Amino acid sequence: MEPTLRKPFGVLGILAFITAYSALIAHFAEAIFRLPFWVQLLLFAVLGIIWVFPLRPLLLWMETGKFR
Repeated sequence: MEPTLRKPFGVLGILAFITAYSALIAHFAEAIFRLPFWVQLLLFAVLGIIWVFPLRPLLLWMETGKFR
């Protein structure tokens, strides 16, 4: 099996996505911290999980070379 550049490019894509995602969350942090504690807890739990779903096609591509 011949090595490909899919994994290094995929890792760069993941890092770029996480950087942009965290910058977006940081942008709204002041508004989030005004919310009641239990809403913050729920929101951060959801935001901590959903970042994975947009990366699924990228992870599939890294492993198989196909987006589906």
